Amino acid sequence: MDLTRVDEIIAKHHGEASSLIQILLEIQSENSWLPKEVMERISQELQVPLTRVHHISTFYKAFSLVPKGRHEVHICMGTACHVRGATRVLDAVQDLTGIKPGETDLELKFSLETVNCLGCCALGPVLEIDGKTYGKMTPVETKNVLQSYE
Repeated sequence: MDLTRVDEIIAKHHGEASSLIQILLEIQSENSWLPKEVMERISQELQVPLTRVHHISTFYKAFSLVPKGRHEVHICMGTACHVRGATRVLDAVQDLTGIKPGETDLELKFSLETVNCLGCCALGPVLEIDGKTYGKMTPVETKNVLQSYE
């Protein structure tokens, strides 16, 4: 990410240390991850210790310190989805992408995460890609959906 863009985001918040989380969120939103040099710049400009910036960015799940794929895949592992076969859907995604939860493929196409609930239990098992929900998934349907994102 261009550090001048980081400076613009910091300036938008008047360089206030109290805006640290909001600044990190905006950068994460634009860049999909928080590179080390970006966190160092934030620390320097806000006059906040780098350890605090790092602590915040690792505490909240919204932040990533590694590059994310173009498509974020979430698989619900909540009770309703689990009993309806969420593990088979997860296995299918892992087999097709070659990644495990918390990882991103080498082409930066997919990032995979499991979640406790997506709030649509009647549709279980549920797969979500880039915010679009796919319900009543099977391994075969999972393959078809993932192929449509390639």
